[in-house]
Amino acid sequence: MNQNKWKEILKGKTSVAIGGHERPDGDCIGSCTGLYLYLKQNYENMEVDLYLEQIPEAFQVIRGTEYIQHSIPEEKQYDLFICLDCGDKERLGFSVPLFQNAGTTLCIDHHISNTEFADENYIVPDASSTSELVYRLLDKEKIEETVAEALYMGIVHDTGVFQYSCTSPDTLRAAADLLSRGINAPALIEHTFYEKTYAQNQILGRALLESIVFMDGACIFTSLTKAVMQFYGVTAKELEGIVSQLRVTKGVEVAIFMYELEPNVYKVSLRSKEKVDVSRIARYFGGGGHVRAAGFTMPGTVHDVINNLSKQIALQLGPKEKTKSEA
Repeated sequence: MNQNKWKEILKGKTSVAIGGHERPDGDCIGSCTGLYLYLKQNYENMEVDLYLEQIPEAFQVIRGTEYIQHSIPEEKQYDLFICLDCGDKERLGFSVPLFQNAGTTLCIDHHISNTEFADENYIVPDASSTSELVYRLLDKEKIEETVAEALYMGIVHDTGVFQYSCTSPDTLRAAADLLSRGINAPALIEHTFYEKTYAQNQILGRALLESIVFMDGACIFTSLTKAVMQFYGVTAKELEGIVSQLRVTKGVEVAIFMYELEPNVYKVSLRSKEKVDVSRIARYFGGGGHVRAAGFTMPGTVHDVINNLSKQIALQLGPKEKTKSEA
């Protein structure tokens, strides 16, 4: 999608809703907030509203997040609903009715598993983040500091501070341009990406202590029950980063982190380094995501989940790894 097509979609729209996926992460929050602020600042006669679930406290330093709405007005309708960072309609959660009732819908996303469910779709699986895709559409001369702050934060989070393979030269050029708008990048990265509460460090320690390597060290996994999460006083929003820490274990190709949503139902996060396309595995189990980062929900015990995952991972690992794991 080019800027002309983008402007054509916005033409004549007097009301716009923006929404993202359930349990919003850094890229979802950054892209949604950045686009919301840009439209508010440059389309004075347009009603713009932003809908997301409650966001983690760390992200509330991003200006514009104070305008996020967590419920939808009764019988509210918009000329345009813009869905960001969301691979399928149902992941919009509480804002699905707004999407369904909108005059026109647009989806901007970089998940390879995206089903192109909107009227207009701008899907680029090779892009680092949805925030980068939003940046590409905007008039660069009109990007103000608060917009740059949100989009930069989104790019930072989905690239792991520019260390993941999805980071391209275009990503770095976009980040450099956003940085030139006067944002305080070191403080932004420290507060939203690295800084953890004491409880988060405790639960991370517990998760790492109880992690297990298998398939001759090619895989590592850990899990948390609801009871353990309640003991440490943490919610799902505070588990960010555990799977990424598992991934950096030397010799590991696939990292698996799961936490209990309800008795014997687990939310599973997958990360890989070079050989395994975890998005393919996630799609097999009804989820989705990216080649190196994906997830899904599965019923069963921890052992059920790992046994099922092992079979799918083994299909992608080379003969050497499979032979050792089966020995």
